[in-house]
Amino acid sequence: MSPFRRHVAAALLFLGTICGAIAADQTYTIAVIPKGTTHEFWKSIHAGAVKAQQELATQGIKVDLMWKGPLREDDRDQQIQVVENFMTRRVSGIVLAPLDSQALVKPVASAAQAKVPVVIIDSGLKSDKFVSFVATDNYKGGQLAAERIGQLLEGKGNVVLLRYAVGSASTEARENGFLDLLKEKYPGIKIISSDQHAGATRETAYQASQNLLNRFGREANGIFCPSETTTVAMTKALRDIGKAGGKIKMVGFDAGSQSVIDLKNGDIQGLVVQDPVRMGYLGVTTLIKHLQGAKVDLRIDTGVHVITADNMNDAEMKELLYPPLEKYLK
Repeated sequence: MSPFRRHVAAALLFLGTICGAIAADQTYTIAVIPKGTTHEFWKSIHAGAVKAQQELATQGIKVDLMWKGPLREDDRDQQIQVVENFMTRRVSGIVLAPLDSQALVKPVASAAQAKVPVVIIDSGLKSDKFVSFVATDNYKGGQLAAERIGQLLEGKGNVVLLRYAVGSASTEARENGFLDLLKEKYPGIKIISSDQHAGATRETAYQASQNLLNRFGREANGIFCPSETTTVAMTKALRDIGKAGGKIKMVGFDAGSQSVIDLKNGDIQGLVVQDPVRMGYLGVTTLIKHLQGAKVDLRIDTGVHVITADNMNDAEMKELLYPPLEKYLK
């Protein structure tokens, strides 16, 4: 090898070593923005994100995790502000659960334009400006709820659907899946109310539940609630009027601690349960893969299950009902 070529080879080796060291020392700053910060579902998402951070650290990948979201799940302006603040701070990327499928379109487009990639989790966005969508098949979740109600009522009776909130893509998909399957498979079941929304808090959901039961409590045979807040609120309202314990069949969504107690006590006859820990975990790991130049799937399904009193002690179901929050959240 000529002296010139030896010098070039040595220089390239030196540059390669320096670039490798820089890459190894790089820290990714990842902002995780939930719909809200008070409900247990979001704590499970947070735990999953921390789990990803810890596992990536063992692979030599440093992640500075920033967790921030609106207090209430109906505060669109605050969530938009959080997204814009992180974009201005030039984080490496954002993992976002949009609380409104339309209102967050523009902030996500702005982030993409600023070269801040976004992974969407939990709830859909009417946009194509994100890297990947990591979530439950919520339409399927609604279908599973309808199947459970259909079995409980043996294909006949009156059913109430208490909706969650306008603009929430995840719960709207559950509601649509529920109504579509009942119509298709259980023509003997009549939907006597499906136009009432509970709102984002347990207080508003409880008021909406009381109003529905005042109107339909005597004729309803089954009820479906598509979120943690609506499930807890409706079950309490059923107890208040002496219609819990299966007198009116109750199917809910998500594994909040109160809902698990209600399932165990027989006030709920079915819970459609997601895997929020896995969702938070895959939201972060998918974004890191993208940032490292790997190809990622546009849609990642995190799974959904129906849990009843009969299967709630199965190992797989227990892990979903009792996520190890204390292991990851200090």
